[in-house]
Amino acid sequence: MRTGFKVCDAMTKKPVSVTPDTTLKECAKIMAENHVGALLIHSDNKIQGIITEQDIVRKSMAKGMNPLKVKVSEIMEPNVISVEPEKDIYEALVKMRDLNIRHLPVLNDNEIIGLLTLKDILKIEPALFELLVERFELREEDQKPIFGSWDKEGVCELCGEYTKNISQINNSSVCPNCKKNV
Repeated sequence: MRTGFKVCDAMTKKPVSVTPDTTLKECAKIMAENHVGALLIHSDNKIQGIITEQDIVRKSMAKGMNPLKVKVSEIMEPNVISVEPEKDIYEALVKMRDLNIRHLPVLNDNEIIGLLTLKDILKIEPALFELLVERFELREEDQKPIFGSWDKEGVCELCGEYTKNISQINNSSVCPNCKKNV
C-alpha cells in the first residue's frame, strides 16, 4: 500500500543529537528541553547509535547506574535501523511495526538528514494507525473488551442485579439468570 507521502515529507529535519561521551543526565535534560523521546548519537555527522527514554529507564536507571557518570555510548543501541528519505511512509511504518521501534533515523549516503517517528507518520496519515494496533501490548488485556468475550462484571439491564459474569445479548448487558430467559 502506497500513501503518496515520502519519509522526507514526514520526518523531523533537524533531529536532536548528542556525542557518545554525553552523560545520561545530560541526555535526559536535552530530551526534556526539546520535548523528544529519542536522541541520535553522532560523531562527525555519522550515526553511531540511538538512545530513547525507554533505554535510559530500562538499561540504566532500573539497574541502578549513576546517570551523572554513565556515558550514552554505554547503553545506546549501536545497531541502528534506518530508512531512506524517498521511501513511502507506509514502508517505514511496516518496518517500525515489525521491529517494534518508534524512531527511524533517515540517512542519505550514510549521513543523518532526519528522524522519522510514529507520531510524524500518524500526523500525516492517521489511517495507518490500524497497522500498528496488532503490535500494541496492552496491560490487563484480558479485562479489555477488545480482547475476547464481553463476559465481564456489571449490572444486568433486565433485573438490575450486579454480577461478575455479565454478557452482551442483543446489545444489552445481562446476568446469567436473565440470560437463561432471553
